[in-house]
Amino acid sequence: MSGLDPTFADLPHRALGDAALTRARELGVTHADFRLERVRYQDLSVRDGVLQGASDAEDLGFAVRVIHRGSWGFAAGVVLTTDEAVRVAETAVAVANVAATMTSRPVEIADEPVYDDVTWVSAYDVNPLDVPVAEKAALLIDWTERLRAGAAVDHATAFVQQVQENKYYADLAGTRTTQQRVRLMPGFEAMGAGADTFDSMASIAPPAGRGWEYVVGSRDRGAWDWDAEIAEVPELLAEKLKAPSVEAGTYDLVIHPSNLWLTIHESIGHATELDRALGYEANYAGTSFATTDKLNHLQYGTPVMNVTGDRTVDHGLATIGYDDEGVQTQNWDIIKDGVLVGYQLDRPMGVMLPQLNPGPDGRGRSNGCAYADSSGHIPIQRMANVSLQPDPSTDAPGTADLIGRVERGLYVVGDKSWSIDMQRFNFQFTGQRFFTIKDGELVGQVRDVAYQATTTDFWNSMEAVGGEDTWVLGGAFNCGKAQPGQVAAVSHGCPTSLFRDVRILNTLEEGGN
Repeated sequence: MSGLDPTFADLPHRALGDAALTRARELGVTHADFRLERVRYQDLSVRDGVLQGASDAEDLGFAVRVIHRGSWGFAAGVVLTTDEAVRVAETAVAVANVAATMTSRPVEIADEPVYDDVTWVSAYDVNPLDVPVAEKAALLIDWTERLRAGAAVDHATAFVQQVQENKYYADLAGTRTTQQRVRLMPGFEAMGAGADTFDSMASIAPPAGRGWEYVVGSRDRGAWDWDAEIAEVPELLAEKLKAPSVEAGTYDLVIHPSNLWLTIHESIGHATELDRALGYEANYAGTSFATTDKLNHLQYGTPVMNVTGDRTVDHGLATIGYDDEGVQTQNWDIIKDGVLVGYQLDRPMGVMLPQLNPGPDGRGRSNGCAYADSSGHIPIQRMANVSLQPDPSTDAPGTADLIGRVERGLYVVGDKSWSIDMQRFNFQFTGQRFFTIKDGELVGQVRDVAYQATTTDFWNSMEAVGGEDTWVLGGAFNCGKAQPGQVAAVSHGCPTSLFRDVRILNTLEEGGN
């Protein structure tokens, strides 16, 4: 584990925080918090052996949030002086005064223990931002040249996105947290043309809360097997370009984690955000069919379905020590034995349904889901690492075992496009690789495939989940929400899973209708 970046530690975050919070207290607020952030981004992209782009960016600033006269006030600044911190605090209180005349229900937030001067750094060996750009570019160039050696590959791209996020948080209760986390998303894609089609095949490597060792390290240190995948993808693409178009109908599906993570994200992760379930996101991100009257009653899926929210899992993209409201992060049940039992909460949401996460005094508590992607944005409830748990038994099935149970079906690998309604209920998902299963054996790829269902029909068709050996932590860098829009990175773990009698569409035929 690396230590805190000294260039962030040297910033005047404590002096700024003390000045802002002192002024907010003088103005009579009932709550105030201060957050200083520095987020560094670096992206590289390569096409056909040529570097196409390399960019560096930094977002540095601070924010003050208050509750005054029962209303929120928020303001932000970028000038790192105590005078500016005082001015921003005064602006936040002025905003709250204006909002108070329009607030019908006073703001309440859940209590949280005080964490005085704690530091948390994510687990990684090599900060990717410390690796020379030339070295990273050379690696991506090599990937595309090796891919283009495949007969079916006409073009190849490769990329890596890297983020180092530092935050200092302090509030009037006495909590002070200093944190650092690193994440990266490497990948590649090979493209080719067949006799009557053009298609591509991309890496199924997930983004991860890891360092550069994920790209060049050993497998026992968490590295992806890039060499094996680069050797495999051109042959898979060649097979896909010659594959027949799928016959629409009903099939059993064995779905690999590289595809299933996205279905979890869209149909469970977003559906169980409490602000959506309460209608607070209806104007932009939509609502949820999983409303609070269904809590502890909705049969979301079969009894083998157990889903957790988790902001503590190793190398998760949403993993952190303390959230952006000073709440220590947690792991909790969202779906237990197929039944909806929980939601994702921040401190304002924690007091609305206290039975979801009761604190020591019986009042509700946040489960640590507040996040802002910039000092210029207010924290909102954001998604935890929402994951489907594997079969814990000693004789849990592997992927081959699940395929062996299928007489007529498809094995789905890799994500691609998707569509889901604003209530997170009706959906369809495509994928990268669809292999026909016949009498328990894989017999070649098919093309033009999408699976379609409602959320509850789909998860209630899940017959079995694989064991821990099949479990993979997938995810995305670009989950969007809120107005003004914010982007968050989030992981979703899941095992290979078996679903019965799922409707399969032929996308080529559907596109012509």
